[in-house]
Amino acid sequence: MAEACNFVARDNCWKKNVENEREVARMWYQKWGFLKGRPEELFKDEKKESTRPKIELPEHLRFRSVSPVEKYIKVLPSPPVPKTTQGFIGWRSGVPELSLEHGFQIHSCKGSFSKDLKWPSGPTD
Repeated sequence: MAEACNFVARDNCWKKNVENEREVARMWYQKWGFLKGRPEELFKDEKKESTRPKIELPEHLRFRSVSPVEKYIKVLPSPPVPKTTQGFIGWRSGVPELSLEHGFQIHSCKGSFSKDLKWPSGPTD
């Protein structure tokens, strides 16, 4: 059974919605109307503040220019790319000239655990 339709109530709801939209449109212009202007006009005050004089740092606080990495790190060309995926494992480290480890020892500021146990520092045969 179709519900009874109350045309007067529906018309009053429609009128209330139209009134609300007009009120919101009027209030929007009062609150956000400044956004309708051009971006240059919105940010003109901020541009004036950026013209402050630049403060120079003392010499001892300035950064030195960055030296090129190539001066300290030499990267040699890689050996030929392996033909198998298993060959990719350690393919650069298999060449002694390309190894990342150069026989450095790790030094701890608190001492070494191996020294506490009086173990030898090198490998034993």
